[in-house]
Amino acid sequence: MSQNSAIVKNEASADARSVSQRIAAHVAELRHGALPPSTVEASKRLMLDTLACAWAGRDAPGAPAAHGLLAADGGTPEATVWGYGGKLPAASAAFLNSLFGAALDYDAVNTVHADVCVLPAALAVAQRQRTSGKEFLVAYALGTDLASRLGGSITGQHRGWFTTSIYGVFGATAAAARLLGLDETAIAHAFGIALSQASGTQQANIEQALTKRLQSAFAARAGVFSALLASRGVTAPREAFEGRFGLFQLYQEGNPLKVLDGLGLSFALEQTNLKKYPTCACSHAALDAAFALIREHDLKPEDVSAIEVVHSPLMHRLVGAPFDPSGNPQVTAQFSVRYALASALLRRKVAIDDIQEAAVLDPAIRAITERIAVVVDEDNKSARAPATVTMQTRHGRLSRTVHEFPWSAEAPPSGEELAAKVDACFGYGGDALAPAARKTLIERVRRIEEIDDMSAFFAGVL
Repeated sequence: MSQNSAIVKNEASADARSVSQRIAAHVAELRHGALPPSTVEASKRLMLDTLACAWAGRDAPGAPAAHGLLAADGGTPEATVWGYGGKLPAASAAFLNSLFGAALDYDAVNTVHADVCVLPAALAVAQRQRTSGKEFLVAYALGTDLASRLGGSITGQHRGWFTTSIYGVFGATAAAARLLGLDETAIAHAFGIALSQASGTQQANIEQALTKRLQSAFAARAGVFSALLASRGVTAPREAFEGRFGLFQLYQEGNPLKVLDGLGLSFALEQTNLKKYPTCACSHAALDAAFALIREHDLKPEDVSAIEVVHSPLMHRLVGAPFDPSGNPQVTAQFSVRYALASALLRRKVAIDDIQEAAVLDPAIRAITERIAVVVDEDNKSARAPATVTMQTRHGRLSRTVHEFPWSAEAPPSGEELAAKVDACFGYGGDALAPAARKTLIERVRRIEEIDDMSAFFAGVL
């Protein structure tokens, strides 16, 4: 008997249903009134942040090509394509909107990037089904919570799966199934269908390839498709999570009962961290350390002869590679701590403009990256913090350690800081969202419980 099967068997006296059945029942039964006010507010904040990031990412490399492909395929106009307008089938819209949201690596992160998988799926199906804002909000909260709980259930060594997509597909499925009005049995089948589509690998991260930003999109689309198939009576394994060849046995080692701990009473989505910079989260602590030194000592590139960053093995795997923008400059910028620190020193910022091709290929950046050494602290087991940055400067040797992830759930951005990010994202690039339209969309998110028909959510905005 496997470790996970033994754990589940030992809990049988508490609840005779399987883990998968208990999760399916939770998805079917949760009501809006059971959502704590803090969960509702967190959901709205994350929804707004994700929408804004997607608007800014709509023209990022890979996004126009994918939009052109799916727009040409066409189909029943069910859900809005964010930033472009027009409607496509729900699964296609979910794919594109997730791609846009992930493109700039500016989207929120919990144990996984749950929102960029779940929100596109939930909003697409809510538009398709013409559900109320309240019902949409329940589905969105269910899905992001489940994906985050699955990510938090890992107990073994990370095997290199892209956990956002292998867990995000179940969050997207939960949200879509709820909005389709599936019962507990059909929801369990939807999870079983999703199991056959759970995929994603960090190989795309370490090779800095465009497919990194597609993996959440595959999960969002698969979530919608799985729920739609289940709604038509397609059956699937009943133990998608804990089965002999289920998620926990074949993917990451973990404890499925951690997913059930407090399910429906507390919501892991409240611990989601917003992103301060449009780069991989593994660079953020180092960036904050560098900015502290740069601003405190008014450092300029000519003042700094060498930089050293010390971070964890996991952080190194994702952002520690040598700076080489010969593949895709934008993805390289997002997954290179050397680039992030060089931009901080040269420009005193790391913003959306700074991950565009011209900025990444600036020769002045290359010169600074060549002064940066990256050291791995094998004793540091963390994913995002701490990180230490040391600079050899005209003032001597300066060092700063940042122990917490910037803009964490424990130390979130101020209202003004978040508003500035949202405004910058909605206003980025050609054909940006007009100020009046931004105001309308923000107000709809804030008062989403008052919406009777989510098919009109973008009316007058696009």
